[in-house]
Amino acid sequence: MTVIGALDRSHRPALERLLGATRAFRPDEIAVALELFDETFGSSAGSREVPDYEFVAAFNDAGSLTGYCCYGATPGTHGTYDLYWIAVDPVCQGAGVGSALLAEVERRLQERTARLLVVETSGRDAYDATRRFYGARGYRVAAQLRDFYAPADDRLVYTRDLSSSLQPASRGA
Repeated sequence: MTVIGALDRSHRPALERLLGATRAFRPDEIAVALELFDETFGSSAGSREVPDYEFVAAFNDAGSLTGYCCYGATPGTHGTYDLYWIAVDPVCQGAGVGSALLAEVERRLQERTARLLVVETSGRDAYDATRRFYGARGYRVAAQLRDFYAPADDRLVYTRDLSSSLQPASRGA
């Protein structure tokens, strides 16, 4: 069973292990993820009314971290948010942890009447499952920047219109 909850400073070692265990992220990418965590949960974090980065975590029955998301408002926009990170322990992948995390982020954003959630990912073959994950959850490719990360490693930008999710489904056609 997956329990959705909050992260705090004490989860940093578990988060670092989780990010490494996925084998999806390079060391420099893991360093960036941890930097965002540290910025949010570090000693000066309490001085900001609304953090730049927000986190949602998934835990198993034993209380171990099995996944997390990091997201935040996109500066200079109205109602647009970025999903910066989502990672699930490989042992738990395919068990609905990522779906539960993403659904929780979307729910929280819909409560704020967010309009759009933007996700960026790599075009490398290693990210095929990631791209299928987003596509299966209603995200569509909005842009592709060829050779962005490196030669033959495109940047794919997925978006999901959250405002339409607030509308009741229409009946009939």
